[in-house]
Amino acid sequence: MQVILWDIDGTLLNFKAAEKAALRACFRSLSVPIEGTDEEIARYSEINHTWWERMEKGEVTKPEVLRGRFREFFAKEGISFDRIEELNAEYQIRLGDTTVFFDRANELVASLRGRVKQYAATNGTAIAQERKLKNSGLDQLLDGVFISEKVGAEKPNKAFFEVVFREIGTVAPGEAMIVGDSLTGDIRGGKNAGILTCWYNPQGEENRYGIVPDFEIRNLWDVLNLPPMKENVR
Repeated sequence: MQVILWDIDGTLLNFKAAEKAALRACFRSLSVPIEGTDEEIARYSEINHTWWERMEKGEVTKPEVLRGRFREFFAKEGISFDRIEELNAEYQIRLGDTTVFFDRANELVASLRGRVKQYAATNGTAIAQERKLKNSGLDQLLDGVFISEKVGAEKPNKAFFEVVFREIGTVAPGEAMIVGDSLTGDIRGGKNAGILTCWYNPQGEENRYGIVPDFEIRNLWDVLNLPPMKENVR
């Protein structure tokens, strides 16, 4: 194995923890008429997840996701709030203020440093991702970062991966692997690119999409036991 492409949100970093803290901070800052209870944030989170999946399927654009998720949430909550652009701008900044690792991911990435090339491959906004990579220290551990806004294409589009491998150099299909929590984004994207795919599925959720990964893991450290990784960790 020569290259690992790590997804960030929901894989290396606990996105829900950052989401909850960021939403509550924004609601207070902008005087949004909502308390930000766990139940309310859970309802927003489900709406947000659906919008990102629609983008990964090519049904909507990222700008439509960023606006549409909040509009739908407020409409369903019966809240009148039209400062969506302002809310979203602050939200992107706040998302980078809370960084919580899954499975001691920082230690895992550090342990693999020098043995394989490791890159972030993310669809998140540049503002949020650059901030959370810096605050988490991942920017110092990874060999590079590929953010869809800067790449000019999003996962799962093949164009995203074409830019990645143009930048880092050609790698044999069996020597590159993407690790991520999204079947529709990470795993489908890896398959579109012709590389190995590893689905991070810590809760053992059902695969509802018929997108079959090469590997499935519950803990990020399980990547060390995958056949393509063993030669790197002896």
